[in-house]
Amino acid sequence: MTAILAVMEQRDGALRKVSFEVLGAARRIADSLGATVDAVICGAGPTGGADQLGAAGADRVLTAVHDAFQRYNPDGYAATVASIGRNYALIVFAATAQGKDLSPRVAAKLGVACATDITELAAVDGRPVATRPIYAGKALQRVTLGGSPAVVSIRPNSFQAGGRAGKQAGSVAIEVPAFTQRVTVTEIKAPAEATLDVTEAPIVVSGGRGIKDPANFNILEDLAAAFGNAAVGASRAVVDAGWRDHGAQVGQTGKTVAPSLYVAVGISGAIQHLAGMRTSKVIVAINKDKDAPIFKVADYGIVGDLFEVVPRLTAEVKKLKAD
Repeated sequence: MTAILAVMEQRDGALRKVSFEVLGAARRIADSLGATVDAVICGAGPTGGADQLGAAGADRVLTAVHDAFQRYNPDGYAATVASIGRNYALIVFAATAQGKDLSPRVAAKLGVACATDITELAAVDGRPVATRPIYAGKALQRVTLGGSPAVVSIRPNSFQAGGRAGKQAGSVAIEVPAFTQRVTVTEIKAPAEATLDVTEAPIVVSGGRGIKDPANFNILEDLAAAFGNAAVGASRAVVDAGWRDHGAQVGQTGKTVAPSLYVAVGISGAIQHLAGMRTSKVIVAINKDKDAPIFKVADYGIVGDLFEVVPRLTAEVKKLKAD
């Protein structure tokens, strides 16, 4: 029977939200092909949440334990996934910073192509077909993957996590092959305050130069807090000015996001920014310039002074939440 491999991603011993989206994408295409799904986890010990993977779509959970896997280990992870990769028709990664580094390494070891940052995945005549944005999101490209195994990475928030209530996954320990470690991850720096990553947040409120001053980001933080489970993003100009950390940057040279709701505040909509957010499910733009390019991709647009509009919007959201 055909099998599909979903590569899980963890941080600090816990599976990341995007891992369940990877598993959901793998499960859906597996069901259309009559295939099974294995989820592979590389780590230095037990991973929190692994027992949930059966209900999330995995038939088996493969664990690769190595002392060098305390943090992300590019050489070791790639060697491990590639060592079992030939057993699968399709290998699915997340298009995160880690997944974008790991998936091409594995594809190169296996001598196959890699379709990255995809937003749709289907099976046509038994072969995986991936859809991904190209030309800074201006067009969609459909790629038929003919190699075996096919290798893809999915854009966070583009696929829903799977659900198979009550299902249990078998657990199998796999051997870590010998590898030469050329890269060592010594530290992963997180923001001083625990904040939701823009790539994983279902709602993103982003600010641009129209904010005028870094202190004014508090009005966006208030709106994000009113929504709940929302992250605050920023344009490149804002990050370059030192107003926000690079981890919040949305765009071609920052992070690519696809939340359920994207609120662009004081952002003109340069093509580089649009490349990172135009696949959002609903886009709301707030800008005083009625000719700003952001309005061309927005589902809803408000032409007005953001310093008047955003506080009123925040108040209305709080009112709705209170009802």
